[in-house]
Amino acid sequence: MTGIGFGEATVAPQGKLLVELRALNHRFLEVRVRVSRELADVATHAEIAVRERFTRGRIEVVVRGEAIGGAAPALDRERAERAYRELVALRDHLAPGDPVPLSLLGAVPDLFVAHDASPEELRDALKRAFDAAACDLDAMRAREGASLERDMRAHLGRVSTLVHDVEGLAPAALQASHNRLRERIARLASSAEGTLDKSRLEQEIAILADRSDVAEEIARLRSHAEQLSALLGNDGPVGRRIDFLLQEMTREANTIGSKSADVAIARAVVELKVEIERMREQAQNVE
Repeated sequence: MTGIGFGEATVAPQGKLLVELRALNHRFLEVRVRVSRELADVATHAEIAVRERFTRGRIEVVVRGEAIGGAAPALDRERAERAYRELVALRDHLAPGDPVPLSLLGAVPDLFVAHDASPEELRDALKRAFDAAACDLDAMRAREGASLERDMRAHLGRVSTLVHDVEGLAPAALQASHNRLRERIARLASSAEGTLDKSRLEQEIAILADRSDVAEEIARLRSHAEQLSALLGNDGPVGRRIDFLLQEMTREANTIGSKSADVAIARAVVELKVEIERMREQAQNVE
């Protein structure tokens, strides 16, 4: 499903790492990562995080940093305070009562230090920012998923109605197939030279009638529809299983269409395949 999510995390001392996630529909998992130059080392970790979190879709990750590389020097307050206390102690020893100006600290080395984020700090910030962005994306996809589930259940309800219709039409269609076979054989027997083996004819009629029976296909279609309904209520990744079930439902519908010569069943099969195809299109949005 499509969606977008944003997340950020602080990086000492005043830096910030920003993650943007975009999800687009795709049959498989495709990951694209874009990072700024100073964050090149975290690109691999960003891709790993995506593959651990998602199973389907085209996921685009953008990672940016603010005040991470080349940070301005910061005062080492502890070192400065310690140095000033030492200067005050020296004043008290040499010239009690004289002022100790703060400007003297300028002569103390290494009071200001530049702190660039370490690789460990960057990875930790990436994880926090990525998790926040993924949660934001999941919330958006959950809203879309609820709408998608309602739409697919509507199509599935239509499929169940059509399967019920085909099941109701099947006995009469099968009987009509029996009658047509008997009539054709009767015409053949009346025009054939000699006599026909009646037991052999009955056997052939039974074989041909069995080939016209769609009860098994109807039962499998109903079973697939029930499994699909259960999957639509599942919180985990179900896209590939839904794809498989819809593929099998299409196969059963095609078989019913090829077995039956009944016009009403043929019309129902066409509508059935239309509904299944609509669900297959929607299934491309399911992770």
